[in-house]
Amino acid sequence: MGTFSREEFFQELAHGCLLPTAQQGLEQVWQLLVICLLCRLLWMLGLPSFVKHLSTVAGGFYALYLFFELHMIWVVLLSLLCYLILFLCRHSSIRGTFISITVLIYLLLGELHMMDTTTWHKMRGSQMVVAMKAISLAFDLDRGVVGRVPSPVEFMGYIYFVGTVIFGPWISFNSYKEALDGRRLSFSWFFKVSVSWVKSQICLVVSNCVAPYLFPYFIPIYGDKLLRRWLLSYENAVSFHFSNYFVGYLSETTATLAGSGFREEKDNLKWDMAVAEPLKVELPRSMVEVVTSWNLPMSRFLHTYVFKSALKFGTFSAILVTYTASALLHGLSFHLGAVLLSLGFITYIEHVLRKRLGAIFSACVLSKKCPPNCTHRHKKASWVYVINAAFSALAILHLTYLGSVFNSSVDYMDDQEDDVTHHTIQKWSELSWTSHWVTFGCWVLYRLVL
Repeated sequence: MGTFSREEFFQELAHGCLLPTAQQGLEQVWQLLVICLLCRLLWMLGLPSFVKHLSTVAGGFYALYLFFELHMIWVVLLSLLCYLILFLCRHSSIRGTFISITVLIYLLLGELHMMDTTTWHKMRGSQMVVAMKAISLAFDLDRGVVGRVPSPVEFMGYIYFVGTVIFGPWISFNSYKEALDGRRLSFSWFFKVSVSWVKSQICLVVSNCVAPYLFPYFIPIYGDKLLRRWLLSYENAVSFHFSNYFVGYLSETTATLAGSGFREEKDNLKWDMAVAEPLKVELPRSMVEVVTSWNLPMSRFLHTYVFKSALKFGTFSAILVTYTASALLHGLSFHLGAVLLSLGFITYIEHVLRKRLGAIFSACVLSKKCPPNCTHRHKKASWVYVINAAFSALAILHLTYLGSVFNSSVDYMDDQEDDVTHHTIQKWSELSWTSHWVTFGCWVLYRLVL
């Protein structure tokens, strides 16, 4: 928005950024919202189940074409490959492993050979959702959660469920079948859709129009060169965070609009799908809480189907496998991989350090908030609040440091991985590798305390 005084900036903000951003956001997704609503209404007519499956496949195909045009063939190819493997291994007890290997090989080949990087990365979100659905279904079949291999039309209906095929979130096969039951419309359903949509637009505006100009336009903080670097990094991190919340709330909107994301409580339906919890990220208790609250459905997927499967190799190994799987699902990008693997070490060391401190002092200083009936003697002492506040401040430092590599310039480097690598190393070098050194210091402290 150029260089303005604070008064000129706020005068230009509404017409130069707020209104155009909100308008563009609606223009890009209104057709998807209409398709979700039409499918929701169609499923209430009591049609045969195969017709419902076909309708969501048709809606999902149309949505994919709207966003990716003919490049959607690569998403279709992945789904067909997954069902082929699932069918060939239908008598096996390790279908989850076979599907996981197949999906990862396909994604790696796509990143390296099958098409240009920029176009492939545009479809990364949909590819990831398809991969997660196929993997979870295979593991659910192995564990008996799903009784039989779905028919082709059931499988494709699940994969291309119109409410999740573009922006997510991941939902289980059983949740998809519940959505197709066509529950009646209600005020709580409409309220949930409306609130999630408003929140998504607010987050989009914050990401594009507020966070990039946080200092000194909104918060008049000035400082020396080092402080300016950290403030700029914090701006980048907040802008990246709110772009994630935008996608999260938008996925809540589309999934709920299509009839997913409810719980049954007695005779009532509670429409309470949650994809992200921004307050727990921006004002975190710990980095463990951050990675859980960043994307709740994906966190559940990784915990249920990756972490638990790898736990037999030990807790630390399971954590590394989980973050490595997350990095592979997100794509072969150095900055994403570096951030996710760094998070693996940060969260593990923070968890074991706080667990040991909690045992030594018998205090509620764990990474996750203790339940009311915990056995710790010290729950609300002032020094307990000080320790938790210190770890919260440390988490904000980690978020700022890790988020510094995400800015608009990285989007134009997708086809030049060497540039992305250089950019990441340069950003962290400018901040003196602070987060990694602090993590190493926490590990040393953990090893020293008895």
